[in-house]
Amino acid sequence: MAKRIGILTGGGDVPGLNSVIKEVVYRGTENECEVVGIRRGWEGLTHLDYGSEESREKYLLPLDRANTRTIDRFGGTVLHSSRVSPTQLRSLPKFLEGGTFPKNDGAWDVSSHVLKNIEHLRLDSLIVIGGDGTLSFAHRLERLGMKVIAIPKTMDNDVQGTEYSVGFSTAITRATAAIQRQRTTVASHERVGIFRVFGRDSGFTALYTAYVTSLRCAIPEFTVNLDRLIELLLKEKRDTPSNYVMFVISEGARWEGYQPPLLPADAYGHRRKPSVAEALETEVAGRSGEECTVSDLTYDLRSGEADFVDKMIAGTFGNLAMDAILEGRSGLMTALVEGCYTLVPIPDPSLGPRMVDVATLYNRDRYRPNYARKMGLPIFLTRA
Repeated sequence: MAKRIGILTGGGDVPGLNSVIKEVVYRGTENECEVVGIRRGWEGLTHLDYGSEESREKYLLPLDRANTRTIDRFGGTVLHSSRVSPTQLRSLPKFLEGGTFPKNDGAWDVSSHVLKNIEHLRLDSLIVIGGDGTLSFAHRLERLGMKVIAIPKTMDNDVQGTEYSVGFSTAITRATAAIQRQRTTVASHERVGIFRVFGRDSGFTALYTAYVTSLRCAIPEFTVNLDRLIELLLKEKRDTPSNYVMFVISEGARWEGYQPPLLPADAYGHRRKPSVAEALETEVAGRSGEECTVSDLTYDLRSGEADFVDKMIAGTFGNLAMDAILEGRSGLMTALVEGCYTLVPIPDPSLGPRMVDVATLYNRDRYRPNYARKMGLPIFLTRA
């Protein structure tokens, strides 16, 4: 039986999203399914005024083999994205003003309007590609009666229930390349190089970047001692023939006594933070007199074409999602568990992000990844 499938990408873009979209479309056409792209993430279903042709053109994109044939060659998402949560709208679209929507802490919950638009679109299933913020509403939507299949994506690799999220491998590949390039500059000037990467609550990106570049790192899951950190860095700097040292830090990392000021929250309620790398630079320079170089790698990690791992996993996740839809299943997320492809329940938002297991993955004395005792672990060295 032919199905009408919606697909959207929410939150920050990562390489590999277009590979998912292409596989869904190609697999869908093989099975007489119609695929409707919903543009700008959840905004496409909260701000869509279905009776307006202009609004439909803005937020809907019919997908077929012709307009998805080459999209996997590029990064980003052809459907565009946004950080909009249907349960936390700070302002209503004009056509919804005056509606009777629940309101909590100054934000409207327009879930009922989302369901109405899904009904207008005659969708049998919806594929949602996103991180914890985007998938939190996917979880809610499925409980409101819509058939939903989720696909995890995030450079932080912090989605519950899976050992891997689309975008993670490319982020590490980009970070590694950038650090290796900048090594010559840091060494030439005999400095302390500090590299900031994404990781608001979880330190997988910093930890794995440090793992493959043999650097020390700070992650949100463990509060370091600043005096000890500086001692380790300066000793390593002195012991290095070129008299330099480099260090990776998650955006959410902290040291004892450090309290970053909180900036306004985004649409998912995540509070942004100022650059912890610059704060660390001030401390290191002030306490040691050493000159530092700070490099913010964050947005470069999500730019450009996906690497092989992300293309392979993204495409496979897209096909797994279609398997589930063709079997009439719902409430599931594509995942890697014990290194194997599978489907798991869409994570409950109350679980929060997946965190680094500090006891097994992080050396709390040396502020480095743990390298020993990896026998029998799945490819990404951690279990879901």
